Amino acid sequence: MPVRIKVPSKSKTARSVPAGRPGRFSKPLFYGAIAAVVLATVVVCFYYAKYARLTDEKLAQGPFPNSSLLYAAPQMVGVGDPGTPLQFAAKLRESGYGEDVRTNATGWYHLRPEAIEIFPGGRSYSNAEPGVLRFQDGKISSIIALSDNTARMQYTLEPQLLSSLYDKNREKRRLVRYEDIPPVLVHAVLSIEDKRFFQHSGFDPIRIMKAFFVDVRQRRNAQGASTLTQQLARNLWLDNRKTWTRKFDELLITIHLEQKLTKQKIFEYYANQVDLGRRGSFAIRGFGEASQAYFGKDIRQLTLPEAATLAGLIQQPSFRNPVRWPERAKARRNVVLKQMLENQYISESQYETAKEAPLVIAKQGIESADAPYFVDLVNEELADEFQDRDFQESGSKIYTTLDPDLQRDAAEAVTIGMREVDAILAKRHKEGAPVEDPQVALLCLDPHTGEVKALIGGRNYGVSQLNHVMAKRPSGSVFKPFVYAAALNTGLWERTNPITPSTIFQDEPRTFFYGGKPYEPTDYHHADWFGDVTVRTAFAKSLNVPAVEVAEAAGYGTVADLAHKAGLEDIRATPAMALGAYDVTPLEIAGAFTLFANKGIMVEPRL
Repeated sequence: MPVRIKVPSKSKTARSVPAGRPGRFSKPLFYGAIAAVVLATVVVCFYYAKYARLTDEKLAQGPFPNSSLLYAAPQMVGVGDPGTPLQFAAKLRESGYGEDVRTNATGWYHLRPEAIEIFPGGRSYSNAEPGVLRFQDGKISSIIALSDNTARMQYTLEPQLLSSLYDKNREKRRLVRYEDIPPVLVHAVLSIEDKRFFQHSGFDPIRIMKAFFVDVRQRRNAQGASTLTQQLARNLWLDNRKTWTRKFDELLITIHLEQKLTKQKIFEYYANQVDLGRRGSFAIRGFGEASQAYFGKDIRQLTLPEAATLAGLIQQPSFRNPVRWPERAKARRNVVLKQMLENQYISESQYETAKEAPLVIAKQGIESADAPYFVDLVNEELADEFQDRDFQESGSKIYTTLDPDLQRDAAEAVTIGMREVDAILAKRHKEGAPVEDPQVALLCLDPHTGEVKALIGGRNYGVSQLNHVMAKRPSGSVFKPFVYAAALNTGLWERTNPITPSTIFQDEPRTFFYGGKPYEPTDYHHADWFGDVTVRTAFAKSLNVPAVEVAEAAGYGTVADLAHKAGLEDIRATPAMALGAYDVTPLEIAGAFTLFANKGIMVEPRL
């Protein structure tokens, strides 16, 4: 049926618009959109070029920055010294050696029944010759040099790494190559962190969209969606704030990393940079150091449960630290194992066996023995000596005087001693009175060389970084040996009335006058006075009044001069000096005491 269509006539006010051309109001939008696209492209290109340059500079440094490394003293061992092959293997691992890893630049070792073979590498401290230590009844029975198969009486072990000094941080790192990382650890990391790492191009759009919707739903930046490459970008250049601006920067770096490096190289960088918690006061960076710190073994020797434990530390390493929170670490380990099972990296039987395995953590090394106070002291000395140089990033190897075995013994002694002090104070504590918090300082040095062998600066470095070895306090009775030494020295020039060990002084109440002012010492530790006592007895009993009398007889200036020669610069020539009224540091008094071991010659303490 025909249909009639009425076409309206043109209005006088209407204007025709040619087909395909934008109208008056669409032109600004059209050009604005083009300008926005151009501007966005310029901005993206600018930031991409910026981060590409920074990325290339960072990659040129290698997996680790050019940090300086701080070492303990090399250890000389000899025939008859106590130990076992396993104990010496642990020492060598802490020094960077690997077991049966001949490509290790520092060195490697091989365990035999009742013996250990040691092969220093090209980067060894002393380039010592290869040797064999044989053991019998818990002692070194013989030392054989492998170069000529002859017996030796001593052998020098590699110094143990104390810390890296990069960027003024205290970290421990141990470089690993991708080929060094066991497949079980690679599979554990991929299962819990980035299942499609070897398939995607650096970021996972599905995970990012999921994170976006979770953030919108919860109205906060809560959900993470980072791939391993993105995490590496964040570890190297960015902070941990969960913001979309940081995500933008992260994606640009990620794109460049994926273009610049192979997947294996990206994983290698990640494995060396990832933060895996702390042990003592040291930050643990990378799986190589974490394997040694937590399990006391080379990364190549990790078992399935151990690899899953390390992978579980990537997220919230402090919260799941296996030393402090073993149950949390074990629970997270089992989550990783479950993911490995679902991804078909392990069988059902492997999963069940690993899930029930106990979490065995290695005994703590140097870092548990409060060496951080020693490290701080070395840092301060280096800063004073190299004021115009950034020694932390100089790539230097810095060898110190610290003896790791003595340091551990010192830490154990402090722990036991302070436990007894706490018990005594608890008995004295009165209800309502403030709780006392006693501190401690311990210093061990070689009196003939001045080398500091062990140093404890406080009870807990994590609570207080104040190094009490360097804190001023009245010397007290430890100053009395200088009083008596100065007095006995009078025999060298005083011919008529020298002070000798048999010279008599009086232990009785007495007031001394100096500069027109009275000074009246007391002895709080005894109620009765001894009367006439010899110098020998007064010294042995640490009597106060005779000490001041001896200082007066020898001359206050004479005593002060001897103290100054011993390095105690703040001592003043007064009666109170004899009882240790003036402040010294434990380091100063320890250095001063070297005078007695060296026939009157004081040796400066050195690190």
